Amino acid sequence: MSALPAPTARPHLTRWLLRLHRPTLYAWTALVVLTATLLLLLHGPLADAAADGWRQYNSCGFSAKCSYDQSAILRYKDWYNYTTLAAAVVPFLTAAWAGGALLGRELESGTARLSWAQSSTPVRWLTVRLAVPAAVVGTGTGLLAWLHQLAWAAGRGRIHSAKDWYDVGTFHTGGPILVALSLAGLAAGALAGLLLRRTLPALGLGLLLTAAIWGLTLLVLPHLWPTLGRSGHGYVAAPSGSWTVSQGGNAAQYHVTYHPYAHYWPLQLTATALLLTVTALLTLACFLTLRRLTGKAAAR
Repeated sequence: MSALPAPTARPHLTRWLLRLHRPTLYAWTALVVLTATLLLLLHGPLADAAADGWRQYNSCGFSAKCSYDQSAILRYKDWYNYTTLAAAVVPFLTAAWAGGALLGRELESGTARLSWAQSSTPVRWLTVRLAVPAAVVGTGTGLLAWLHQLAWAAGRGRIHSAKDWYDVGTFHTGGPILVALSLAGLAAGALAGLLLRRTLPALGLGLLLTAAIWGLTLLVLPHLWPTLGRSGHGYVAAPSGSWTVSQGGNAAQYHVTYHPYAHYWPLQLTATALLLTVTALLTLACFLTLRRLTGKAAAR
């Protein structure tokens, strides 16, 4: 029996993949829709209410009997933290799913080899399993990152308890770095699945690899763009709203290096480029591992 032609096989693989992981797709859609809705509320009415609460508080002065809308302030703070956490865990959820359900389970059960023997080559099989989730995850995280940036910007300068731009959660969920880290998590999880070929061990290794990538990103991030500096006699502080990278000195001379807010997008873009490079290397490692597993069959 001859193999199916490529134009027919590719749609078949994509439909089968979407059908197989339909519950995950529904859960992902629900997470994106719910988080996006909350971020829109944070951008609009919740931010306005919290800003009014802070204006009331500032007008109180030293009066002990003055009242202000404390619940609006706390509500904005809580929901901002919840949505930030929801977006921040996406790369780790993606890695766990890719290692456990997407590849580890299919390789452990033998479903992958059955697919290779019927309608697809191993390379095409892996390509579909990386490309389709990458498109879904990239679209969803791109939307969340954009809305998160809008929500944060709505509180900047209006809400005193709003996070600084360099806050770990805010920075890593409010720009393209979230998309790049999620794609790196997908590739890391896929590599774990190909290496271990067992569901739970691959899930754990995918999480560990993604955590290592995120940790290394945190370490190198301050050094991805040139810092500014100040020095002088006595204590010298960075300008207000700046991210202090280092400071120190002695009695004769004190210095501080920092990133101003103007470095936000340069840092975002350089970190994104670094993570996309890591993703490309992990993807290459996936195909090399597949070739080792399948031999010449992978190169057909």
